[in-house]
Amino acid sequence: MDNRGFRRGSFSSFQSSTSDEDLMHIPGTAMDFSMRDDVPPLDREIEEDKSYNGAGIGSASRMMDFLEEPIPGVGTYDDFNTIDWVREKSRDRDRHREITNKSKESTWALIHSVSDAFSGWLLMLLIGLLSGSLAGLIDISAHWMTDLKEGICTGGFWFNHEHCCWNSEHVTFEDRDKCPEWNSWAQLIISTDEGAFAYIVNYFMYVLWALLFAFLAVSLVKVFAPYACGSGIPEIKTILSGFIIRGYLGKWTLIIKTITLVLAVSSGLSLGKEGPLVHVACCCGNILCHCFNKYRKNEAKRREVLSAAAAAGVSVAFGAPIGGVLFSLEEVSYYFPLKTLWRSFFAALVAAFTLRSINPFGNSRLVLFYVEFHTPWHLFELVPFILLGIFGGLWGALFIRTNIAWCRKRKTTQLGKYPVIEVLAVTAITAILAFPNEYTRMSTSELISELFNDCGLLDSSKLCDYENHFNASKGSELPDRPAGLGVYSAIWQLALTLILKIVITVFTFGMKIPSGLFIPSMAVGAIAGRLLGVGMEQLAYYHHDWTIFSSWCSQGADCITPGLYAMVGAAACLGGVTRMTVSLVVIMFELTGGLEYIVPLMAAAMTSKWVADALGREGIYDAHIRLNGYPFLEAKEEFAHKTLAMDVMKPRRNDPLLTVLTQDSMTVEDVENIVSETTYSGFPVVVSRESQRLVGFVLRRDLIISIENARKKQDGIVSTSIIYFTEHSPPLPPYTPPTLKLRNILDLSPFTVTDLTPMEIVVDIFRKLGLRQCLVTHNGRLLGIITKKDVLKHIAQMANQDPDSILFN
Repeated sequence: MDNRGFRRGSFSSFQSSTSDEDLMHIPGTAMDFSMRDDVPPLDREIEEDKSYNGAGIGSASRMMDFLEEPIPGVGTYDDFNTIDWVREKSRDRDRHREITNKSKESTWALIHSVSDAFSGWLLMLLIGLLSGSLAGLIDISAHWMTDLKEGICTGGFWFNHEHCCWNSEHVTFEDRDKCPEWNSWAQLIISTDEGAFAYIVNYFMYVLWALLFAFLAVSLVKVFAPYACGSGIPEIKTILSGFIIRGYLGKWTLIIKTITLVLAVSSGLSLGKEGPLVHVACCCGNILCHCFNKYRKNEAKRREVLSAAAAAGVSVAFGAPIGGVLFSLEEVSYYFPLKTLWRSFFAALVAAFTLRSINPFGNSRLVLFYVEFHTPWHLFELVPFILLGIFGGLWGALFIRTNIAWCRKRKTTQLGKYPVIEVLAVTAITAILAFPNEYTRMSTSELISELFNDCGLLDSSKLCDYENHFNASKGSELPDRPAGLGVYSAIWQLALTLILKIVITVFTFGMKIPSGLFIPSMAVGAIAGRLLGVGMEQLAYYHHDWTIFSSWCSQGADCITPGLYAMVGAAACLGGVTRMTVSLVVIMFELTGGLEYIVPLMAAAMTSKWVADALGREGIYDAHIRLNGYPFLEAKEEFAHKTLAMDVMKPRRNDPLLTVLTQDSMTVEDVENIVSETTYSGFPVVVSRESQRLVGFVLRRDLIISIENARKKQDGIVSTSIIYFTEHSPPLPPYTPPTLKLRNILDLSPFTVTDLTPMEIVVDIFRKLGLRQCLVTHNGRLLGIITKKDVLKHIAQMANQDPDSILFN
């Protein structure tokens, strides 16, 4: 990407990705970045808004000199660059101050002020409605297409298996999944469902449908929306921290992600839809932002909306509105003011209400695996709960290491060039191994529902096949229940399912299809928990006279709830992978509807986090952020090294001098040559090269656009015209070309630190203020510059990591 010769080009030639210090290079990338129409360019939007001024940090309309007409494009950002949070917040304050002042002048201005204040709540309402509707559509479609792999409803092909048999008059309670209206593929093809050949036909059709769904999913992603792959949460965390990825939250990404998410889940791969639903909700939020000038033209305000949209996504994914708000606060958001908390709560509420109105599962619940437990837990059971927490932490740390190693291999070898073949190979292996086992053949959500289930008298599952010695005096519970043959058979099948899920999920997460990690992680933990729960239950039955049981578990009592162990195990494994704590406990509590089990969940979640953190500090999303080289400055990590700003700033010793602009002595040609010969995204402005006294900072993009605009619209601007950033034009000899005043694009209050400032303070400044760059001075003279990329490279170097892994600015 070369910027030379830009003086004769159009403005579109300048929309290149630049970093603060060097050109962005993405080795081995296969992503298509050409789909810029996903996010409408801000240039024409700025032309429509004549009140926009494009001023820098700390600008105010009374303090700075503006042109009569705003320059289109000034104040916007290139793709793969970081926004300036301080400048964006300053803009919003100026806009709000102007609206407030005008509201006192007329009734129409007052109405405009009220509508501006209400627009945020209206936007939250629209996001909740759209997110809930799309989630309901995805749930219904995925349920139907999952059942399509096993058969079809002759009474109406649009019915899934459960709905097909609801209205059948020839179904019994024991065989409620079998009705004449539902036909397997063997019944349709060879007219029988018995025998080895029928089994082979069903087997073949199951694998064939899985491959077809996976092929359609990966093909649509590859051709139409490369950004629709993965879970999207690592990229959303990075975007919310201020990074620009054009098209990642655009309309094409939303459409393709919605379609391919249904296909990917229906293919039977070890993935979930919950993580991608956060991406879908954020796409809805970003697209709807373009309906409101307040959010369309301000990147910081838009990120507040995206934080609320992430909460709505988790709300519809788990039916947990409060958990969604806490997830956005704990896991994905970078800037989360109190106002955003309220609006996130409202968006999550509307999204959950919309999904509840659609009722996608037909059980008046928001999720497929809603359960209610009634048996209290005993203090002794904290021991197995903590063991499940240890298992979850160990598995989480192991999964992160193996998955990152596999993803790195995919990025650095030929494997990454053949995403379709990789997806089809993993799908074929998964489908072939899954069909013989009923617990791997069913969808992962149905598996979790089965594992969470608390067996009652009417359950026909193999997990509830107990040799019931029923005592009528104890109501509808199943006390005193030794395991039957069905339970032992289910244990072996679940053990095989656990091994398959642990292994295959490592290779599935990160492929070029929409893939969430919440459900596979919960499935692994739920299987381990259910196995432990059944073991504890049988131990209590056969050895109720042991000291550990005798004080609270009498003979004939229903002491142990295996479904509770499954739920605690699911929370432990999900916490071990994502390192969530508070939001995780609240989500699981909202799933079960019982406050009584918060302590077991807290114990397991905290234990899993401690164990996983002892083996590796990063959660799966942070690990993928680092793998992809995104410029994400983690707010949770402490910087404990004793380095100074002078150790990190550019230029270093023996480096070329810092490239600067002078305030009133450089020509248009001089500035154009500097822009052409460098790739920096901004330049300090000094009084003179000799004094190096700092005046301000100007962004490369603003500089290019302003010069191009002046050449087109201002008479007499030539290469020898003087550019000045001062309030008044410098004295010039007669017959010189007209001068070009660019004070309006100059940031007069750039953040500065001295060369002896400790880096821990510099890092805190970058984290808490969201800076792009910080200038370094000594006794008021400019020495150098520290960019966000420099800070990230320094942190990586101090942690003995490869500093060149930070690809973007």
